Amino acid sequence: MPTVDVYDAQRSKVGQIELSEAVFAAEVKPHLLHEVVTWQLACRRKGTASTKTRAEVRGGGRKPWRQKGTGRARAGSRRSPLWRGGGVVHGPKPRDYSYSLPRKVRKAALRSALSDKLARQQLVVLKDFGLERIKTKDFLAVLRRFAEQSALVVTPAADEVLDKSSRNLPGVKVLRAEGLNVYDILRHEQLVLLEPAVSRIEEALS
Repeated sequence: MPTVDVYDAQRSKVGQIELSEAVFAAEVKPHLLHEVVTWQLACRRKGTASTKTRAEVRGGGRKPWRQKGTGRARAGSRRSPLWRGGGVVHGPKPRDYSYSLPRKVRKAALRSALSDKLARQQLVVLKDFGLERIKTKDFLAVLRRFAEQSALVVTPAADEVLDKSSRNLPGVKVLRAEGLNVYDILRHEQLVLLEPAVSRIEEALS
């Protein structure tokens, strides 16, 4: 079983924790990561893009000119897609882009993402942030001891102090263990797990 150090807010080692081999030492499967990220982004699409067909645009009730004798091409309506201001052919309409993905695939991809972070030494287990008040400066001071750029902080439960202290920081996101997902893990360089959140993750993915 992989073993990692546990740090406090001052980056002093305060102990060690054994991680589940099934969750944090699984085989990394890039095709699963790609499949799940594609699924997540598809489910997030609003699907509100809409264009008007020739039946929906304004005007076009009268034939622009007579059929023959003008020397111009025949035309039956100003709403033709060939005309400026006419309808759109095969344009987007509001639709739902989401689709289902097996739970086994989602869990396997999440295990792959966590294992990849551990293998790259981009996973940190933190005992506690030690913040007593909502203060972005204090949150950033602690985080910068473990991550230089972007970081995903995973908490065991909702934490108002951490949520509000981090919401103005670009590249930083605080997430509950229940909401841990492949897309957020991959788009952040460092993964910071609070120690109580580790058991929740292992329980969900074992």
